[in-house]
Amino acid sequence: MMTDILIVMTSRPIVLTGSIAIDRIMSFSGSYEDYLHAEKLDSVSVSIFLDSLRDTSGGVAANIAYTLALLGNEPYLLGSVGPDAVEYMEKLARHGVNIAHIHESMLPTATFNVITDSDQNQVGGFYPGAMFDSDSLSLEPWREQNPLVVISPHDPKAMSRQIEEAGEMSLSVCYDIGQQVSNAPAEDIRAGIEAAEILIMNDYEFAVLCKRTGLEAHEITAQVPVVITTHGPDGSRVEGTAVEEPIEVGVATPSDVVDPTGAGDAYRAGLCYGYAHGWSLRESAQLGATCASFAIETLGTQTHMFDHETLTERYENTFGSPPPFNIVKERV
Repeated sequence: MMTDILIVMTSRPIVLTGSIAIDRIMSFSGSYEDYLHAEKLDSVSVSIFLDSLRDTSGGVAANIAYTLALLGNEPYLLGSVGPDAVEYMEKLARHGVNIAHIHESMLPTATFNVITDSDQNQVGGFYPGAMFDSDSLSLEPWREQNPLVVISPHDPKAMSRQIEEAGEMSLSVCYDIGQQVSNAPAEDIRAGIEAAEILIMNDYEFAVLCKRTGLEAHEITAQVPVVITTHGPDGSRVEGTAVEEPIEVGVATPSDVVDPTGAGDAYRAGLCYGYAHGWSLRESAQLGATCASFAIETLGTQTHMFDHETLTERYENTFGSPPPFNIVKERV
């Protein structure tokens, strides 16, 4: 008797460098506008009564890895954690993330504290901890494997070293500098831009990047193959030397808006999944937007869930056609 078997086609390995953290997420029902006054920003003293508080697993690289695993990918996580993250790493491994290259530090795991208001504005603080203990981490295991290396925000010195190492090995780099655009040396940022096959950031970070490097936006898009700028509820824009005409990608509508923390990381997961599987840039960005919509529906950065059917339905309802998952049907 002949039966159908679905086989998912393999993709390039995805290696994720960046922060692995334990997040403390807080929120309140008011607005920062009620507490912060422009004429008094030189002497801020504010205490906000919070409505909710939750400790959750986080860190940019780990967040991206989580959603990639939801998509069926087995991403490699390259980072450093402390003794307090044993259960966290075991959870990611059960979820489908490869943690074989994690460095175990004696320092506490990095911690991100963020307060979100009712307008989804956020103020956060980051303690690096074990993130600064990363000298032993290397891309050497993937030298011959043609990976997509995602360099996301963590220790600026480690980011600089990884950019240099990826260049020496001729590895494809997705440069996701994020909030470290305000902390990394300007020359390191320029090196990241030069090394990038993909440069991704939100619109605020892009403005800061231009100011820090002295480059105009058009100068950046004229030298990087793919430049992706996310605009929150206004979607994302894809341009660069590999893009004939700028591509505007809208957002996918979540069933409920609970917490925006981690939505950008989920977007990056979908984008990288599509790109590593050879999808078009539009399809990859649309998958990113769809993944981001699920992240918004739950509190925390690694709490959302979706299956293939639910993801496909939302993608198709939003963008008019199903995602081109690399699945072939064989008759056995």
